[in-house]
Amino acid sequence: MNEKKEVGEKAVEYVKDGMVVGLGTGSTVFYSIAKLGQLVQQGLSIQGVPTSEQTAKLAREFGIPLVSFKEIEGIDVAIDGADEVNPDLNLIKGGGGALLREKIIAKAARTFIVVADSHKYVDTLGAFPLPIEVVPFGYEMTMKHIRELGGSPNLRQTNGTPYLSDNGNYVVDCDFIEIKDPIALERELNIIPGVVENGLFVDMTDAVITLDSNKNLITKVNK
Repeated sequence: MNEKKEVGEKAVEYVKDGMVVGLGTGSTVFYSIAKLGQLVQQGLSIQGVPTSEQTAKLAREFGIPLVSFKEIEGIDVAIDGADEVNPDLNLIKGGGGALLREKIIAKAARTFIVVADSHKYVDTLGAFPLPIEVVPFGYEMTMKHIRELGGSPNLRQTNGTPYLSDNGNYVVDCDFIEIKDPIALERELNIIPGVVENGLFVDMTDAVITLDSNKNLITKVNK
């Protein structure tokens, strides 16, 4: 069984004709986008708002019409993946480097749906290094302030040079081991000068589509 394909395609059931849809980034939501493209070819009328340049390219390949925020009043539903999900449906995101745009789109969506294979579920966030987007200027000092919060930040690199987000910023992957209070950490990180955004998505998720221990599709709803 391809868990990513199962949950990715299931999420498309939230999309109805005429909707504006936030299109996430990553290997699981790829299947959501592919399915939406198939439905568009069959007559479904939607408009997509991509969370990354990679997703925009993918959506165009599948024939999904794209719009910008200046052309719409809001997003009806956004579908995205996650690197970790805890029992409160709080997330770590940003493994693909698109955390800032992902959070902007998730916040703008009336309904935010997360697709995650069963391996993404954890009791406590933090085993996956927390991505943090920072401006290049003074990033060394920004990383020092992150260390003071108890994290171990590492500058993400590609072929020996700093990785650049679609926004032209650096991404720092930070080991916190266990994040027992994601609400407090999200707030503390975002008041550090130089931090643009972090990959903690707290109290934003409406539902998570995943599989249980018997590999049955389930939907966990934020109550």
